[in-house]
Amino acid sequence: MLTPLEIENKKFSKQMMNGYNVDEVDEFLDLVTAEYEKMYKENTEFRARIEQLDEDLVHYKSIENTLQSTLMMAQSTAEEVKKVAKQQADQIIADAQMNARQSADGLQQEIILKRKELEDIKQQFDIYKAKMESLLISQLEILKEINKE
Repeated sequence: MLTPLEIENKKFSKQMMNGYNVDEVDEFLDLVTAEYEKMYKENTEFRARIEQLDEDLVHYKSIENTLQSTLMMAQSTAEEVKKVAKQQADQIIADAQMNARQSADGLQQEIILKRKELEDIKQQFDIYKAKMESLLISQLEILKEINKE
């Protein structure tokens, strides 16, 4: 690729006959040099910009990869947390059911004991009642004897 300086320093050999007007050629070369210099600078700026954009693209792809792996790790962690929470919930439910069964069994045993105590008290009451009845009958007999005399 030609540089603006090469265009500016380009010299043409001069011919005596039917040659170009040197001033016109110089003027045209100056114009071409100015335009070429402008386009050369733009091209250099565009190349630098493209290089910067390529670097940015690599940087953003790296960030994207990091975000994707972070997202995958977060999803995996969330699934693991849900799994552990479900296991804990199941264990809590199982423990509560076992405690409820134990409590129910304990209450059932207590009910059986209380019923036995009630039966014992009823039996003692029946014995007491029979003794009292017997005592009252004997007292009545004594009173009857006393009245006969």
